[in-house]
Amino acid sequence: MLIELSIKDFAIIDELTLAFAPGFNVLTGETGAGKSIIIDAVDLLLGGRADATMVRASADLARIEGTFKVAGGLGETIRPILEREELLDDDGQTLVLARELRREGRNVCRVNGRTVSLAILKEIGQNFVDVHGQSEHLSLLRVREHLYLLDRYAGLDTQRSALAALARELNEVRRELADLVRGERDAARRMDLLNFQINEITAAKLKPGEDKTLLEERTRLANAEKLAALAEEAVRALYEGSDEQASASDLLGQAARAIGQLAAIDSSLAENRDLAQSLAEQLSELARDLSNYHEGIEFNPKRLDQVEERLDLVKTLSRKYGDAPGTDSIESIVAHGERARAELDGITHAGERIEVLQKRETELLKKIGKAGADLSAARRRASEQLARGIEVELQDLRMAGAKFGVDLQWEEAEDGAIVPEHVAKGIKSESSNSGKPPRYAFDSTGLDRIEFVVAPNPGEGLKPLAKIASGGETSRLMLALKGVLARADRTPTLIFDEIDQGIGGRVGAIVGRKLWGLSSAHQVLCITHLPQLAGFGDAHFKVEKQIEGERTLTHVRPLGGPARVAELAQMLGLESEKTTESAEEILEMVRREKGQRMGNE
Repeated sequence: MLIELSIKDFAIIDELTLAFAPGFNVLTGETGAGKSIIIDAVDLLLGGRADATMVRASADLARIEGTFKVAGGLGETIRPILEREELLDDDGQTLVLARELRREGRNVCRVNGRTVSLAILKEIGQNFVDVHGQSEHLSLLRVREHLYLLDRYAGLDTQRSALAALARELNEVRRELADLVRGERDAARRMDLLNFQINEITAAKLKPGEDKTLLEERTRLANAEKLAALAEEAVRALYEGSDEQASASDLLGQAARAIGQLAAIDSSLAENRDLAQSLAEQLSELARDLSNYHEGIEFNPKRLDQVEERLDLVKTLSRKYGDAPGTDSIESIVAHGERARAELDGITHAGERIEVLQKRETELLKKIGKAGADLSAARRRASEQLARGIEVELQDLRMAGAKFGVDLQWEEAEDGAIVPEHVAKGIKSESSNSGKPPRYAFDSTGLDRIEFVVAPNPGEGLKPLAKIASGGETSRLMLALKGVLARADRTPTLIFDEIDQGIGGRVGAIVGRKLWGLSSAHQVLCITHLPQLAGFGDAHFKVEKQIEGERTLTHVRPLGGPARVAELAQMLGLESEKTTESAEEILEMVRREKGQRMGNE
């Protein structure tokens, strides 16, 4: 809902702020006063075409800002867009759209104070307002919306969602099937490669941690001479000694015997005696271990070559099949071999999988055909009811003889849904003339291509709604559609410009009544010249043009009480006692009718 509209330096409006009511708002005023300029400002706010000439003379910048209330189903539509563009504020209940137009031609769009592209402003704005009459912001003229409007009108959203789930599953089946069929063409070459990889990895007989063990062995073999010399030196120092110096073992043994004699005299040295004996035993054990190590050192150039070859093999396999650096190369090679074996197994059994998927594809095409045909039948029934309701509305609006219909067609497609021939009989379709049993194109919404069609005048053929004439005829047709589709249409604010074009006071009252009726589900704004229509407004604004000095400016003021009566009297003709009485009668009649309607509800 449009809560507030602010306009500054736009056309002949210097500065204007309008606070709109939730129900039915009417704007009246003399021709040229600037009523349509307000609609032009809203159009610009919704992403309409900008023109530097719209900037008020002597100003460099025009600014339009609208504050909207976000509620109900609208929030479900708008919130994902705001989250995607990072425009969601803490409030979440209101949204501020703004547009600045500069005289040099550059314009800036903002949502909740943040700069956005014109496309984003338009994507968001079209969800809030429909301007009917001379603007292009008509949700009912967007053909892609017709199917959804019909489904909401008929309560078919759940049925359509079930079909969409089948379509999603079919897409997954077809995606996997396409991958397998594409892979099957390259299967022989791929199988050769996989077999080679598996055999190469298997033949290597790799063991976990083998590369680390080999590296350690290579180090020992490459340094065997040095290791032997160092080990011999250590054993000699520990165990054998030399002519000039006793061994560490002999010296520690002497010390241990002396400490033992000390402990025999002074028992406080018992622990020292035991420690000395333990050290002597450990040193002896160390000497034996080093002696055994020395004897085990291998001077084997042939084994060194074998280890080098094995390490080169691991390095080659790791480069070909290993993962990123830093991972265990042997584990990654083995894992690659397992993946290759699984892929080879998949290719070997691809034919079986293809058969299973093709069978499932056919099953889903039949299910989609059945669900699509059922949904189409429900839509056809609903479209007949919708047409009758709209034609009744059009008669009330003095468009007797006007016809409305829903053009529902199927299109044949070789890979389409499978529909039994007896079910498809009687459905308009674009034939492929293939000579085969027909199959029908579909998407997540079903089999139908839907478009609203109308014949505004008797004797004319039905034509697409998007191609009908503009002006008051269009507005009345839109009003009839909105009246019937009110529950299905989620656009919160409807603006009707020039809806009274070509109609008299009697029809004006009917139009006013219908617009007021629409306000139970929508906020309605209407520009009118008919007092009979204006009388139904819940809020009445007068648009006036004033000359101040050498400037022509537009002002808007809310009307109530005597001021409103005076405005309706002026709309009836020259203000007089008679027109004043007529104006009061209009307002009294409206009060009674509204009271009765609200009482009945």
